[in-house]
Amino acid sequence: MHRFLQPGPTTGRKPAILVLSSTVVRGAVGGRAAVFALERLGFPVWSLSTVTLPWHPGHGPGTRIVPEPAAFAALLADLAASPRRAEIGGILSGYLGDAAQAEAIAGLVAAVKRANPAALYLLDPVLGDGGRLYVPEPVAAAMRDRLLPLADIVTPNPTELAFLAGADAPGDPVARARSLGRPRVAVTSAATEGETIATLLVTPERVLDARHDRIAGVPNGTGDLFAALLLAGLVAGAGEGEAEALRGAAARVLALARAAAETGADALPLALRQDALVAPAEAVLIDGLAGASC
Repeated sequence: MHRFLQPGPTTGRKPAILVLSSTVVRGAVGGRAAVFALERLGFPVWSLSTVTLPWHPGHGPGTRIVPEPAAFAALLADLAASPRRAEIGGILSGYLGDAAQAEAIAGLVAAVKRANPAALYLLDPVLGDGGRLYVPEPVAAAMRDRLLPLADIVTPNPTELAFLAGADAPGDPVARARSLGRPRVAVTSAATEGETIATLLVTPERVLDARHDRIAGVPNGTGDLFAALLLAGLVAGAGEGEAEALRGAAARVLALARAAAETGADALPLALRQDALVAPAEAVLIDGLAGASC
């Protein structure tokens, strides 16, 4: 686990990670969670808000500030033209405030990859949960049709996976994940058995099943945090591989979720328990299921 946190052997610096997601004034969800965790792990972060909210919508209604589409596109075009874009080793996009943002993000992803072909793009398709979408259909369709084909990693929950795969996709989560045609699909909350919960990391060759304790009363933001930490592990942990990136992300999220549940917090206590981001003392079991469905 410690090599995950060490600087690269050549430059002594980690690559930058670009985060394009929501911002809340109060709380630890979306970009707020991702940026804090990534910077605590030593990554330079470029960040841009797709929408600003007073708090997570689950805490009550509030005003939304969405960048005007032309201004958003112009700002991303500036980033795409920057000579410093080769510093970026990972891109994370999450919640979108408007369907038009997908086109601008796609252009920026392409520009970063031209400057740094090794850069990884993670799409966290924040679309819905519990069997229903909670974003407008055009936003969900833009993620599926414009951003999904560019993603190196996708991190859907079962509801989001079902939407991305389509009505004709098989019901099995591994088959559904593979139907997306992406190199890595991490299905969060893929299965629960007794007191455990599973996250599946599906590639064309194998399935990694990460299981850990199920925690009751967990606040929002665990999916956002997991996506950022998985990307961090894959960007910086080339010597450890997918299994350790998955284990590290799951263990860190579990530690923060447990701390929130134990204290009754309504948000992940990132600042208070930032030690858990560096050295999580949590058990996560990884099973490798080569080529099989489950």
